[in-house]
Amino acid sequence: MNELKPFKTILYATNLGDRMRPVFRHALNMARVHHAKIIMLHAVAPIGSTGQAILSMYLPDKQVHDIEQESLNQLIDTMRERLKNYCAEEDDFCKDKDSLIDKIVVSPGNPAHVINHYAEAHAADLIVIGSHTRHANDHTMLGSTARTVTQHSKVPVLIIPNGG
Repeated sequence: MNELKPFKTILYATNLGDRMRPVFRHALNMARVHHAKIIMLHAVAPIGSTGQAILSMYLPDKQVHDIEQESLNQLIDTMRERLKNYCAEEDDFCKDKDSLIDKIVVSPGNPAHVINHYAEAHAADLIVIGSHTRHANDHTMLGSTARTVTQHSKVPVLIIPNGG
């Protein structure tokens, strides 16, 4: 029988939505229990070939690349600010966040694919993700990203209800 090993790296996948607090709280709890590090990941859907073509008509490729990079950096700043605000409001819960949060990352691409690829590439032992991106008004059990992540993940996935 295989022995369960503690998690060392937890990938917390966030959509930066307003219902992600319980998901983050669970990621922090799991990191504490397992003495693990958290990688906070936000996947940004790419603008697509049509958007790229339109931008290329008006801007040089380098400028388009620079704008994309600046947008990713702004999202990382947003994630840091939200983490700071979360910890200011839930002081007890974040007392050891600096020892738990290893990286804050924004990566372009299809969210489910980015999450699974990042988990594999960075040897994550657990993915923590919310059950829904938006309000679950159609009575689905899982949102499409959570469903796809669980179907294709090579590591355990902890799905936290956040559909509201």
